[in-house]
Amino acid sequence: MNSYVLSFQEIDKTKISIVGGKGTNLGELSRITGILVPDGFCVTTEAYKKIIESNQEFNDSLDELSHLRVEDREKVNEACKKIRMVIEEIPIPKDIEEDITSYLTKFGEKDAYAVRSSATAEDLPTASFAGQQDTYLNIIGMEAILKHISKCFASLFTERAVIYRLQNGFEHRKVHLSVVIQKMVFPEAAGILFTADPVTSNRKVLSIDASFGLGEALVSGLVNADNYKVQNGEVIDKKISTKKLAIYALKDGGTKKNEIELERQNSQVLTDEQILRLTHMGRRIEEHFGFPQDIEWCLAHDTFYIVQSRPITTLYPVPEANDEEKHVYLSVGHQQMMTDPFKPLGMSLKELISFGRWFKAGGRLFVDVAPMLASPDGRKTLLNNMRQLEPLTEDAVMTIIERDFIKCLSNDKNEQNNLKNNKNISAAGSEQQKELDPKIVSELIKKSQSSIEELKQKIQTRSGVDLIDFIMEDTNELKRILFDPQSTAVFMAAINASLWINEKMNDWLGEKNAADILSQSVPNNITSEMGLELMDVADVIRPYPEIVDFLEHVKDDNFLEEVIKFHGGKEAQDAILSYLSKFGMRCSGEIDITRTRFSEKPITLVPMIISNIKNFEPSVGKKKFEQGRQEALNKEQELLSRLRKLPDGEQKAKETKRNIDLIRNFIGYREYPKYGMISRYFVYKQALMKEAKRLVQDGVIHEKEDIYYLTLEELRQVVHTNKLNYDIIVKQKEKHKLNEKLTPPRVMTSDGEIIIGKYKKENLPAGAIAGLAVSSGVIEGRARVILNMEDAVLESGDILVTSFTDPSWTPLFVSIKGLVTEIGGLMTHGAVIAREYGLPAVVGVENATKLIKDGQRIRVNGTEGYIEIL
Repeated sequence: MNSYVLSFQEIDKTKISIVGGKGTNLGELSRITGILVPDGFCVTTEAYKKIIESNQEFNDSLDELSHLRVEDREKVNEACKKIRMVIEEIPIPKDIEEDITSYLTKFGEKDAYAVRSSATAEDLPTASFAGQQDTYLNIIGMEAILKHISKCFASLFTERAVIYRLQNGFEHRKVHLSVVIQKMVFPEAAGILFTADPVTSNRKVLSIDASFGLGEALVSGLVNADNYKVQNGEVIDKKISTKKLAIYALKDGGTKKNEIELERQNSQVLTDEQILRLTHMGRRIEEHFGFPQDIEWCLAHDTFYIVQSRPITTLYPVPEANDEEKHVYLSVGHQQMMTDPFKPLGMSLKELISFGRWFKAGGRLFVDVAPMLASPDGRKTLLNNMRQLEPLTEDAVMTIIERDFIKCLSNDKNEQNNLKNNKNISAAGSEQQKELDPKIVSELIKKSQSSIEELKQKIQTRSGVDLIDFIMEDTNELKRILFDPQSTAVFMAAINASLWINEKMNDWLGEKNAADILSQSVPNNITSEMGLELMDVADVIRPYPEIVDFLEHVKDDNFLEEVIKFHGGKEAQDAILSYLSKFGMRCSGEIDITRTRFSEKPITLVPMIISNIKNFEPSVGKKKFEQGRQEALNKEQELLSRLRKLPDGEQKAKETKRNIDLIRNFIGYREYPKYGMISRYFVYKQALMKEAKRLVQDGVIHEKEDIYYLTLEELRQVVHTNKLNYDIIVKQKEKHKLNEKLTPPRVMTSDGEIIIGKYKKENLPAGAIAGLAVSSGVIEGRARVILNMEDAVLESGDILVTSFTDPSWTPLFVSIKGLVTEIGGLMTHGAVIAREYGLPAVVGVENATKLIKDGQRIRVNGTEGYIEIL
């Protein structure tokens, strides 16, 4: 076998390192029965390496390029030009030229060829690199082919290819290039076939783009293409575009743009029979590769030729149910305010404390709600829950119900109409709610704290396999506390009371979202205390300018040891440590045990402390709380006074007062069960990290954090045997990196279709961005678009715009005057805290962090639920 040139028949998937992604896939395609691939061969990466490896000028230029980053666009551009020029001027060695000539003679030296780049980091399941390197069509003659091989080698260093590698973490020296030399087909039509709909991700729908002439016109965006969609062997949709241009091959080489005759411009490119024939081929190719494919095809003399196939890298993986039933998957992350992927250790722990039909995909958890959708009562319950937690999910579920994707036991159309309007607010005067005593909250909190103290005592004596078994067993206690009916009754009483107040005050007084002000500064809200108590820490540090200056310039986590050297250092250290003892188990994405906690990286708190010192007067935390409490009391008196003037006013005022008391006494507890869970997680984590330290000392793992990439069961096995195949860690780290690039859908069916929810708002101002109103008021200010809490630099009066907030973001809330998030609902953490702090807030705003630019002046209408860019 020659190392410089290989025919397609000599290539299979094991050859990717020497013929690149495109070459490998063409070799595989040529092996599929019934699939026609134009003949050809590959000039291998061995040829590329031989040509460039000994060229000093190339290597010097590559060294320069390796030190540049994405931001250095001008320098990258200059370096790329220089490298391409060098490569194109290097003569192809005689032995390589002879091998190419030999293969060309076999295939027809005078024929026309496509000369196509094929990089080793190309057409992979994880990164397509599509269009990053160059292709040249209709090249005729040995001299022209050799020249264009050099051009393809040089195109590995186009600016777009280099930037793409930098963005995706590929090293320039580790990516090599092969060149495909493939016989030209002169087609009447060409295009792309997706074996899964690229818009909806539905794996059962195939989508074809088709245009006249060569596919180059379509790929380069020169023409509008026809689009056909096929499902279950039937054409279900056609979009016939006006096609004014086509690219055709010239007789003597090269290509030319031609205008299409007027009478053909609006004609269908493929017949229905051809469409179905092509999709049948697409399914065979997909079956061969085992993954949905993006396929380039061309049609000549009513014969289809396949010129490329690559995985569709943008599809979110479908959870595996291993049956033929229909399923509807809801993202758990969208309901729990953490859409980032879990690492394996975090995922396995989350699974242990979860109920229901849970499925994993892309490092996220999904719950299958198909059984709930099969009954009228289940549908009502599900829609009510989603209305409070994630209204965009509710709307997507409603779409599935209207399509009758899951058959309901009752098909009564009135039942479906009732679902749309059903609010199902529990009667505020139910017996269970009447029996609730305000003292129950402190009792529940005390019980949770006692349980955690008991856990801390018991876990100290555990190690090795015994420790893992103990944690797995203790998750039953965690579940018991999390799903305690008494605990649930407390916060559900407050939630139902809030919904009742909002509905009745709107009906009786024409006042929207009245519960928002009534929820301000309630007792026992552990999450809102996080923000206010960090202001108290700022008050301790404020009188010591030396410490403030030190903290402004500190870079690492040993600052807590160094601060003691300054005047007031002991007071500052004690204040921060005291804060960490209460809130140090929290962090962004805290439902994944592997995420770094405040206690593990206390420097995370420093910018927030400095911000509080700069932006606020002393004791403002207590003043803010008291101000909110007073506003809530005034609102209560105002509502009751207005109600008494209505017909049957005394009774209405009495009912309203009872519901206000339920809100004031119990809504704060809404945040406590999660605090208890995260506190327990941190006890587990501290014990597991001691075990990880021992594994490092024994040389079993390289660093403590390696255990994050093992499930609890796998970790138990490693601890038991004191052995580990380290490839498991490497593979899981790579998989996690890939999962980080995926965007999880809110709702997905077992067909792989992603269902998008929408807000149905009327009378929005022109250009306004719709969302869900969760905290009343209208505010204007500077938008601060922040994706990571650690990057937050806020000034008083800023409006925070982010993907989602969990409790760890609360200390930032004291500095802002409004909130916009992409994910969330009426009763998610950000909404609850925004109401308590009196911040106008709009959540569930699709793509808010892209539509709103950092620094823009915006208006947030938290009463009606929209944002205007000013």
